[in-house]
Amino acid sequence: MRYPIVLLYLNQEQKYLIQVPDIPGCQCYASSMDKGLDEILFAIEDHLTLMAEYGQSIPTPQSFETHVGKHDYRGGIWAIVDIDITPFLGKSHKINVTLPELLIKKIDNLVASNPEYKTRSGFLAKAAINELQKA
Repeated sequence: MRYPIVLLYLNQEQKYLIQVPDIPGCQCYASSMDKGLDEILFAIEDHLTLMAEYGQSIPTPQSFETHVGKHDYRGGIWAIVDIDITPFLGKSHKINVTLPELLIKKIDNLVASNPEYKTRSGFLAKAAINELQKA
């Protein structure tokens, strides 16, 4: 999933506050933008790990446009981080799925040409997540 993040420079403290608006409470401080981008990735992973341990749903990211106009983020620098949420969805279970042969071939061709999916199961999981986000 792609989460928008905002980097806010705090003049008095001479450091950055980096926040993930779609993950309440997920933030960190850093002395530079580069360090901040690294630190927020660790913060997101830690936050999602705790949420998974407590059985909470992984938040669905909203669009950048949803957040950019909010007063709390005025003057911030925006970025998008891509987070693989699969490890935070719980234990994997093997299931049997029946699909038309042509559909399976199309899925397999896409998976073979796009390393983002890695496997047919990875593709089906991502497709399911995308559909669940719409609901």
